Amino acid sequence: MQPSPTRDLIVGLFVASGLAALAYLSIQVGGMAYTGPGGLELRATFEEVGGLRPRAPIAIAGVKVGQVSHIELDPELRARVTLDLDPGLRLPIDTSARIVTSGLLGDQFIALEPGAEDDILKPGGEIGFTESAISLESLIGKFVNDAGLDEGKAE
Repeated sequence: MQPSPTRDLIVGLFVASGLAALAYLSIQVGGMAYTGPGGLELRATFEEVGGLRPRAPIAIAGVKVGQVSHIELDPELRARVTLDLDPGLRLPIDTSARIVTSGLLGDQFIALEPGAEDDILKPGGEIGFTESAISLESLIGKFVNDAGLDEGKAE
């Protein structure tokens, strides 16, 4: 077989495009993404965050508007979550945040519900109305423990 620079170039481009596709898929599956410069940073405090993790999405009406940047304990031993949101958002001060699960056993994310106030949350502000994650294990435990309570009561 004769050496051919054109064939070698085509094979090289094919291999390079395959490696680029593999790298792209690895980044997408791993959940890494470039989000650009920081936006509107807010905080919310929850009693229980469940399986919420940094880089978890934040959504309003199902549309992703940011991600969780940091989770830590506050001095009162509650979970303080730092939210990195789109800088163009203008959220009222009575906005509420709740931790929800996508699907039955899916990943957890934060759903924001904007309020009706005219005043807007400033960068570094605190979302005052929060609803913690619901633990599936505690719900099952409550159901199992409370199931037989009515049987022993006399009428």
